Amino acid sequence: MRIVSLQIKMAEYGKWLGKIGSDSRMMSTHVSLFAALFVCWQHGGFNSPFAVTRRKLMAHSRIASIATYHKCIRELDEFGYIHYKPSYHPKLGSLVYWTAE
Repeated sequence: MRIVSLQIKMAEYGKWLGKIGSDSRMMSTHVSLFAALFVCWQHGGFNSPFAVTRRKLMAHSRIASIATYHKCIRELDEFGYIHYKPSYHPKLGSLVYWTAE
């Protein structure tokens, strides 16, 4: 990946973090999960949509409770930060789309 393209992706991430920081609905678990989503996006070559698994996101975000994970991923979707498309298949990853600002 070119350096300029990586810098643009990092700038986009910075904008999203600024938006999350000013959103009073966001808790530390949301921010942590959002950071984990960024890591998975990066590992997937910055493509949208990108595949994620609950296990990987929980490990990256350090969220220990499955209920908390599901609550946070659902709320990130409801609040418009991502579009989450669960797969309901144990082997296939769910898809995450970044929403347009």
